[in-house]
Amino acid sequence: MTKNIIFSVLLTASLVGCADTPENQEKETVPTNVAEQINAEEFESVNDVYDPLEGFNRVMWDLNYDYLDPYLARPISLAYVDYTPNPVRLGIANFFANLDEPASMVNSLIMQNPEDAVAHFNRFWINTVFGIAGLIDIASAADIPPPSNRAFGDSLGYYGVGNGPYFMVPFYGPVTLREGVGDAADGLYLPLSLLTFWQSLGKWAFEGMEDRAALVKQEALLEDSPDPYVFTRDAYIQHKNFRATGGETPVDEPENEEQLDDYLDEIDDY
Repeated sequence: MTKNIIFSVLLTASLVGCADTPENQEKETVPTNVAEQINAEEFESVNDVYDPLEGFNRVMWDLNYDYLDPYLARPISLAYVDYTPNPVRLGIANFFANLDEPASMVNSLIMQNPEDAVAHFNRFWINTVFGIAGLIDIASAADIPPPSNRAFGDSLGYYGVGNGPYFMVPFYGPVTLREGVGDAADGLYLPLSLLTFWQSLGKWAFEGMEDRAALVKQEALLEDSPDPYVFTRDAYIQHKNFRATGGETPVDEPENEEQLDDYLDEIDDY
């Protein structure tokens, strides 16, 4: 279970019931913040996990995993994906992804990746001007594909700042201190800084529903784990460590990478 999938999706449930998908509509690929950002991952025992509140975190995990997700987040997310027309979903996903481009541009510069920074800049102004405020991904059609999103938490990790304490937040999911500080910093960039609380919550909800629906095919892997809490925690921290490297693939590939690549490819992009 990932961040941005719990409870707040209720805010958009009313939009799902009145949406239809034409039977003859051609399937489109709707981008998600999770699946697009990871192409290669490493999963092994994570030694730098700092989980001082494990007892509390496990209680919150049980609340999220056993109750909030199966009875709220999962069915609402699947209803949104199944019954909302794909062009509508695609436009919403494009619009919210466009809002993150400036923050990704700045963090790409901080992480010494000027090529990605230029790509984020070009994608933002092209899609904003010619793509109806980002609803249409004109930049990709102009051969400017989206690089990996970068957050300030990734930038901090790039320069050696540790993840800090790990928390399992009720109604929200996993988060680290570094990520929380990074998200607050990214919210200071335009246009994210212009969003009201409710607009930010709406962005979180729509992106969360897409991310949660994308994880359905990985549920069996999680259920087969002897300790789903530890599995998710370690995978989450490994994902954050990978992002902090700037997306560099580790030299030494673990023996069990092939089995777990698919799960990590879908875990929350925070």
